[in-house]
Amino acid sequence: MREKYPSMQRYRNLLFYVLTVAAAIAIIWWILTMGGRLQTQKNIKSIIESKPALGVPFTAVLRHNIREPLAILLLQIFVILLAGSFMGFLFKKIKQPRVIGEMAAGILLGASFLGYYFPEVSAFVFPPQSLGNLNLLSQIGLVLFMFIVGLELDLSLLKGKTNAAVMISHTSIIVPFTLGVATAYFTYQQFAPAGVQFISYALFIGISLSITAFPVLARIIQERNLSKTNLGVLAITCAAADDVTAWCILALVIAVVKAGSAWSALYTILLSVAYILVMIKVLRPLMANYYKRINSRLTAPFVAVCMIILVASAYLTDAIGIHALFGAFVAGMIMPADMEFRTQLIEKIESVALLLLLPLFFVSTGLKTQIALLNNPALWSICIIVLIIAVIAKFGASAAAARFTGQSWSESLQLGALMNTRGLTELVVLNIGYDLGVISQEIFTILVIMALSTTLMTGPALNRIQRLFRSSKEAKAVTP
Repeated sequence: MREKYPSMQRYRNLLFYVLTVAAAIAIIWWILTMGGRLQTQKNIKSIIESKPALGVPFTAVLRHNIREPLAILLLQIFVILLAGSFMGFLFKKIKQPRVIGEMAAGILLGASFLGYYFPEVSAFVFPPQSLGNLNLLSQIGLVLFMFIVGLELDLSLLKGKTNAAVMISHTSIIVPFTLGVATAYFTYQQFAPAGVQFISYALFIGISLSITAFPVLARIIQERNLSKTNLGVLAITCAAADDVTAWCILALVIAVVKAGSAWSALYTILLSVAYILVMIKVLRPLMANYYKRINSRLTAPFVAVCMIILVASAYLTDAIGIHALFGAFVAGMIMPADMEFRTQLIEKIESVALLLLLPLFFVSTGLKTQIALLNNPALWSICIIVLIIAVIAKFGASAAAARFTGQSWSESLQLGALMNTRGLTELVVLNIGYDLGVISQEIFTILVIMALSTTLMTGPALNRIQRLFRSSKEAKAVTP
């Protein structure tokens, strides 16, 4: 039959196809017609929920779309990356680390410049209801950054240089910390938030003046080709010891602040000690053995294990009460000691962490920084005094300790200038104190200015010291 009447079969197939399509169209049309009766109810609900309904003008739909949380966040990231890249480029031109330019971009996009001179633009790009998402994403960037800081720490540097490095490092912490506590005594009445205990306020001011920015210092040393000099090795070693010590002290301070009572603080400290012992004595050897079993290769499963440890460690320290950033830092420290592996792992993470997420933290800090709050000579005088104390304490203590351990005056002064670099690490500490409610917005702003100033002066101070001793040598050489 099919062979005898092939044309008849084609007509039947065509008829079946046409009827199927027609039936589908009829059913769809009937459903759409019936659904039209729901239009009024749907429109009313959309108006209540502030969502655009069908039939509204395109401009209204566009206005709604650009105010969606995801659209706002993407716009914020775009603006932040654009400003950070531009300022980073400018600061590189004036022989400053790129990260300083990104920090400055954060201040400019915050309340001190954009919010002060262009409030409408600031309200559009950084509406208050969106700042929670921005802050949360910036915290993820900080966790990854602190993991990188832990990875960059080469604890083998401490071998053979323990005495000099630890002495210089601890002197550069003890002296500023002591002067910071003394500064807290004179500023507590004016700047401490209501209800904050003096011990909490004093400890945070002390730790704020004691920090050295290990990542920024390391990059300055690399850019100046000092990595293989005695000064560069000693500075990196001191900064490594400083970083470990300062973060341990900060964890202790946070435990005291969050706990509220002596017994709670004791429990937090005991849990923290147990956590550190497990990470160093148990997990670190396990990671080293696992790394050997995979023939010291950076495989995808091993990277996944590293990320799981990072997240779990950050979660545990946050749950214990000493902040997630400390857990990320320790997770980086306990990774296999092979620096080639660490460099490869850093390269996989830093593009996202340092170039995408970390600039969000700078702007989050800038939004909290209001230079306009320093609106009278008395407040600016306090700001200048805090800056002078910070420089004398960190620069002076580091240089004096270095000279005492037998370093030359040139190396001692240059080491003091390097150790005075506070940079990003200082901003991390300040944000922790601000978020905990320990420091007020005024003292937060003063300390942010101090952090930027001490970091900006590192390069010029090194240049000045080098020129001074170079001209001194030249003068001696020509003297008969």
